[in-house]
Amino acid sequence: MRRPEARQASMPGARGFVRPASPDQRARSPHEIAGGGPPPVCYPARLMTRRHTHPSVLMLLIMPFGVLNGYLVVTLAYVLSHAGLKVEQIAGLIALSYVPHTWKFLWAPIADTTLSRKTWYLIGGITTAITMALTGLIPANAGHMAQLSALILISNFAVTLVGMSTESLMAHNATEAEKGRAGGWFQAGNLGGSGIGGGIGLTLAQKLPEPWMAGTALAVGCLACASGLFLIPEPASTIRGSKMTTSLLNVVKDIWMVAKSRRGFLALVLCFLPIGSGAASGLWAAVARDWSASAGTVALVTGVVGGLVSALGCLIGGYVCDRMHRKLAYALFGIMQAGCAVAMAVTPHTETNYIIFTTVYALITGFTYAGFTAFVLEAMGLGAAATKFNLYASLSNFPIMYMTTIDGWAHGRYGPSGMLFAEASVGMAGLVVFMGVLRLWPKTLEMRVVRESPPAV
Repeated sequence: MRRPEARQASMPGARGFVRPASPDQRARSPHEIAGGGPPPVCYPARLMTRRHTHPSVLMLLIMPFGVLNGYLVVTLAYVLSHAGLKVEQIAGLIALSYVPHTWKFLWAPIADTTLSRKTWYLIGGITTAITMALTGLIPANAGHMAQLSALILISNFAVTLVGMSTESLMAHNATEAEKGRAGGWFQAGNLGGSGIGGGIGLTLAQKLPEPWMAGTALAVGCLACASGLFLIPEPASTIRGSKMTTSLLNVVKDIWMVAKSRRGFLALVLCFLPIGSGAASGLWAAVARDWSASAGTVALVTGVVGGLVSALGCLIGGYVCDRMHRKLAYALFGIMQAGCAVAMAVTPHTETNYIIFTTVYALITGFTYAGFTAFVLEAMGLGAAATKFNLYASLSNFPIMYMTTIDGWAHGRYGPSGMLFAEASVGMAGLVVFMGVLRLWPKTLEMRVVRESPPAV
């Protein structure tokens, strides 16, 4: 078993840290080899966990995060669409759900500086399950949009706690060589849960006699995912000081060290760009009528099948990201997604093509989500892992949010093909910006995979 890092550093106000060895006394980290300067945060050997956990555990832990999203974008979107709401109204509701995810970095330091990651997971998971079950008690029509909006906001706030707890556990347990695979398993649970939750939710809503039963069944499933906490160790904090103010100061210093590095800055730029956003997948149920797709087809291809295909895409994408430059892999995945959107727009709008292209789109979306997670893990290091990952994740929701709004607007103005052309065009414009940034910082383009040799302990 490969040993984890054992580098040590001094940090004002944090007890138990000693001064680092000189550069000629310690092994160089991948961060330094890639030209990013000294690693943002170093960790004392006595605080690092030595028990390796297979990254597949992350799929189980993050699944409630995806289930909630799938329940919204598939089950509720389809029901609201057939209740007479316009696509633009449904797109607005979906966009609203991204608000907590856009600003979640503001409360992420709580997970890094108080309680344990597992405790925060349980708090968020229980709240998510309760609010999801309550959505089944609200009639799905235009007259109750305010109540639905409130529940969606609360549930999405709670599920951010589930996400940031899992992300911190992932960052502290994934080795340098398996960051891509860790990201793949993590996003397999996210996207797979979204597809399974949406597909099963829609099927249950149609088959069960009472509307509250579907949400309640999904809520129970989300609670069961907490069993994964028994399979992964709780890492000791490396940024907590004797006072809360000291801990928060250490969090800020950690973020600044990452943000000013080449690798960290490029990751920040990518978060704002609409490359591989996968926003159209949030509207597949709402636009199903444009391809004459039945309720069964929608439940199948955007539900269980779509979730499994996305999960497969995550695992493949994570594997690829461990074998090439991770940020370039992410850009390549974005090009593939734009090409799929264009192909769907120019081919006949039939139910068969709906099945084919939404499935291919789901596979590529799995690639992009795994790629995003891999380059964030690569850029951020450990330390205040929940805060840093959620800072990147929050920023990455901006393109998903504005692309969902753009897609809804384009559909209303130019029809379904116009929606897909708009998504592809804006995505390619983002890629042009990305290439321009790479020309300004050419040292970030290192086409080798950096492997870290564990230093002597």
